[in-house]
Amino acid sequence: MEKITIRDEFIKLGQALKLGGLVSSGVEAKVIVQNGEVLVNGNTELRRGRKLYHGDIVSYHGQTIQIVQ
Repeated sequence: MEKITIRDEFIKLGQALKLGGLVSSGVEAKVIVQNGEVLVNGNTELRRGRKLYHGDIVSYHGQTIQIVQ
C-alpha cells in the first residue's frame, strides 16, 4: 500500500488518484470514478471531488493508497 502525505486538511479524490500514480490524468480519473471503479474505505465512490482525509484508503484495480498527514 502506497501512502500519500498531505499538508492540508484534505485532498480531492481525483488529485489523490493522480498523485498515487493510479491514473495518468484528470480525465482518466473522472472516467474511472464515474464508472464506479474506485473504492474509498471499501465503498464505491462516484464523486471525483470527494474530500479525502487522514486515514482514508483508496483502491482501484488491486492498487491501494492511504492518505496520511
